Amino acid sequence: MLRRIAPALLTVLVVALGVTALAARPPQGTPQRTADFVVLAGIAGLRWEDVDPQSTPTLWRMAQDGSIGSLSVRSAHRPTCPVDGWLTLGAGSFAAWNGSRSVDGCPSAAVTVEQPDGIGANLPDQESVVQYNQQRLPWGALPGSLSESVRCSVAVGPGAAVAAARPYGRVDRYASGLPADPRPLLGSCVLSIVDLGTVEGADPATRAEEARAADAELARVLAARPPRSLVLVAGISDTTQPARLHVAVADGPGWERGWLTSASTGRDGYLQLVDLAPTALAALGRPMPERLFLGRPAISTGGRPADLTEAINAPANADREAAAQRSVSGVFFALLAGVQVLLAIAILPLLRRARPRAGPAATPVSGRIVAVMELLLVAAALTVPAALLADAVPWWRGEHPGWIFAGATALLVAAGTAAVRFVPGYANTLGPLGAVAGLTTLVVGLDVLTGARLQLNSVVGYSALQGGRYAGLSTVGLGVFLAGALVSGGWFAQRVHRGWRPAVMVAVGGLAVVVVGSPYLGADPVGAIALTAGVSVAAVISAGGWLTISRLAWAAMAALAVGIGFAVVDLRRPPAERGSLGRFLSALGDGTGGFAVHRSSTENFETLVNSPLTVLALAGGLLMWFALLQPWGGLMRLFGIYPAVRAAFAGTVVAAVLGGVLDGAALDLMGAAAALVVPMAALASLRVLGHAADRTRPVAGRSRANGADDDSGSGGVGPVGGGDGPTGGGGPLGAVHPRPITGPTPSAPATLAPPASDTPGECRGDVDEPAGPTASLSTPDAAPTVPVAPRQVSRSSTEIAAS
Repeated sequence: MLRRIAPALLTVLVVALGVTALAARPPQGTPQRTADFVVLAGIAGLRWEDVDPQSTPTLWRMAQDGSIGSLSVRSAHRPTCPVDGWLTLGAGSFAAWNGSRSVDGCPSAAVTVEQPDGIGANLPDQESVVQYNQQRLPWGALPGSLSESVRCSVAVGPGAAVAAARPYGRVDRYASGLPADPRPLLGSCVLSIVDLGTVEGADPATRAEEARAADAELARVLAARPPRSLVLVAGISDTTQPARLHVAVADGPGWERGWLTSASTGRDGYLQLVDLAPTALAALGRPMPERLFLGRPAISTGGRPADLTEAINAPANADREAAAQRSVSGVFFALLAGVQVLLAIAILPLLRRARPRAGPAATPVSGRIVAVMELLLVAAALTVPAALLADAVPWWRGEHPGWIFAGATALLVAAGTAAVRFVPGYANTLGPLGAVAGLTTLVVGLDVLTGARLQLNSVVGYSALQGGRYAGLSTVGLGVFLAGALVSGGWFAQRVHRGWRPAVMVAVGGLAVVVVGSPYLGADPVGAIALTAGVSVAAVISAGGWLTISRLAWAAMAALAVGIGFAVVDLRRPPAERGSLGRFLSALGDGTGGFAVHRSSTENFETLVNSPLTVLALAGGLLMWFALLQPWGGLMRLFGIYPAVRAAFAGTVVAAVLGGVLDGAALDLMGAAAALVVPMAALASLRVLGHAADRTRPVAGRSRANGADDDSGSGGVGPVGGGDGPTGGGGPLGAVHPRPITGPTPSAPATLAPPASDTPGECRGDVDEPAGPTASLSTPDAAPTVPVAPRQVSRSSTEIAAS
């Protein structure tokens, strides 16, 4: 009875863990009304490296007293040109101007501002801009949403007019520049938007001069600010390629000496451009528009260093690292894909010749060649976690950051490979696989548990410049983590009794679901839902059997249950506090979900076409299907001997494919998982093939009655074959195995004898392996034996038993 309901109980446990992980939310400061007036001052192109006490004394004092952060200026187009930045500010969502784009990606025409009276202004192009964003762009942004949320607003300068214009083009109060006395103008409306100029170019002297001029205008704004006001200064956009992180400073009551952050980033010191509009409304105590902003209100958190120079160095370093990451990341993944493809090609002849064959024409593979190939496969599988650890070294500060990163990664790969090579149990068939999977899971898991500091702006992580993710697991990190966790679970499960294997898979996989889905840790609800399906698949086939339609449906129902449970919890929250799933379901309810579906499909297609990880996924799939899964490839034999490992591989495929599709990552998730799983599958297949003809004698004191595969010997598949089956021990060649039998000699004819024990469990072993006659030495107490003609063994004991 318990065995029948065990799958249901395990599924319920996985679902409960997943919903618990997703529903728990870290405490967030609820934005309260803190001001009667808000002044948004934008300086296009301003970066933290432009701020110093000499050139920008006003901004320096403002940063000293207020809260600071790095601003990602992502918009609907890249790069974010000044007009796109101002438009995104006013829309509270990713928006872009519909002018023609030049080579550098920015509109060629200036914004037209008409002043029919002495009070406000009109933007004649606003109607076409609104239609362009509503109908042509996937974000569905509504320019003018910020100004529509207040009774009146002030705009100073053409850029500010773009941000303050209502959807039909009217600007309530407008001035082309700051008047001699800005007080009456800034105090006429609760919201004022001021264009302080642009800082552009690569020449430090030119940038310093432009920053000085903007700082002088900022001093006039601060001197004329209304009482009880919040002033937000932002480097509103990029000015040239490539994109950079920019300045964000908030000064006002409740914003003293802290880091700026928001729920959209989830990381202290980071803010998005789309967060500024909801921040202004939250500070004024005004309700958000019916169509929610894409951004979230900013808050101020503690923990900022008392020394302003030290505090500013943090966002300045983040900007330099993000800029360097962009140039190094593409080269790294291209090289990784190329190396793994070359390894896949190089291993094909070894797989064809790895299985020992009888006869004088047999030419066994050199043990030294196989040993080198094994180390290369281990090194390839450890490259991604090594690249993640390399981010602990400030490689981006050097004159040649790419070479520094390559050197640090190579050293870490060498150290990891040596650690795996000399770990106890390396000679066992599953030794390298378990060690690599465990080491990868440990590296990524510890990083997530300590705040995912190595993920941000990492070569194998995510970039703050892209604006997609700022905290938790990256796509690559999720791929290698779910693969490492599931393979580690399969390795552990293979070492216990068959009846306990599903429980072990659920225990290991359930912890991984919590790490991935918890907002405190991985902060990836989609990844947690996909991993739940993978864990369910691995659990139901870990004790034997294949991935059938019914089992796949069972896993899909488990993932659906987690998704529904989290959706119910998320939809019960206030609209401003909902997560991505709750907001998507709300959009479906009000008829605007098509934008999200279109955006996800677009992202999937672009990622599929442009990402080097797609090559990794396809190359790994081709190697698995056309080589490893062939009769001569060894993987089918490995799966037959180690059902828990087969289950882990199946769960990894299910989780990676499902997560990639739902998260808009296409095959990136599968490519990251393949970078770990495929080399280890090839290595284990080599070892299985290398001992396909091994047979062992019974070893005294060893029993398989408990149904566990201990992976400590090579022995045959027969009832008393030691370890984990015919290939349980050692490397493909040269490993030590307990008393191998290659066949009887003419001088000592082999005899057949009954098993030495009457206990069925002691002689049959795990039912995962076929039973058959076993060669053994005759004993004085044995029954009369029948002489058997000597023969040379050319087939494995599995084949003998099957025949």
